Amino acid sequence: MARTAAHVTMLQRSPSYLLSLPAHDAVAGRLHRLLPASAAHRIVRWKNILVSLGIYELSRRAPGMARRLLRQGAAKSLPQGYEVDKHFNPRYRPWDQRLCLVPDADFFQAVSAGRASVVTDQIDTFTEHGIRLQSGQQLEADIIVSATGLRMLALGAAQLTVDGTPVDPGHTFIYKGVMLSNVPNFAFCIGYSNASWTLRADLASTFVCRLLNHMDRHGYRTCRPACDPAALDAKPLLDLTSGYVARAAAHLPKQAAEKPWRIRQNYILDMLTMKLSRMEDGILKFGAPLAVSRTTEENTTLSSVGD
Repeated sequence: MARTAAHVTMLQRSPSYLLSLPAHDAVAGRLHRLLPASAAHRIVRWKNILVSLGIYELSRRAPGMARRLLRQGAAKSLPQGYEVDKHFNPRYRPWDQRLCLVPDADFFQAVSAGRASVVTDQIDTFTEHGIRLQSGQQLEADIIVSATGLRMLALGAAQLTVDGTPVDPGHTFIYKGVMLSNVPNFAFCIGYSNASWTLRADLASTFVCRLLNHMDRHGYRTCRPACDPAALDAKPLLDLTSGYVARAAAHLPKQAAEKPWRIRQNYILDMLTMKLSRMEDGILKFGAPLAVSRTTEENTTLSSVGD
């Protein structure tokens, strides 16, 4: 917007972490010139996974260092004397909320060129000509773009029932990030909050295919992750402090500290689990299909085999 509008102001309630990364992957370009496309793609994919995981692990294990690096990067890209701490040095640690990536520092360039500005303050009210802030400052605006108020819905607000009993997702635990505790034959996807959502979506699809193949081979009709919710220490599904996450936390499935009820924000560990773990792990409870038998009068009767 800053390229076409007379001026753009980003109003935020609190400071944000911004990390500048190249918009064009130079390593990928070189590899695609030197290697077959399939090989180059695999290497670049793993490079990006490891870089993303490395930034996250650094932020969680050495938050002070990560904070300094992020602040230094912002200060380097902004004019001397700019109020970096006011706008780009949050109170929370890096990756307590999702980290914002800036391609080729274009955000900082727009601010430095005067085409955009950042204001960190609370909204008091909307006025005829823009927004009045709690500090008393007036922000004039021809157009106001709302970018807040996101509401997350568990399972897209789908209503689940098991044998006529409604299932409240907020009182269930998530098995390997794919299934709900004590709910049979139901799988869905929870992606990563610290990386591409589709990375874990791929793993979830792989696991579900393995599970279906396993059920076909053994003639199973049902599968459910069994647990006693009272025996697990419930923790929020997403390890983020963002407002939209906190507002939805009570209605989302829970995770626990122990496997397989824990969502690890680690693609490598998840890949091993989702592709190699045993199906018959003592938690997944399988049910055989209805057995068919014939009486002497050639009448067909069905008897249920429990799980």
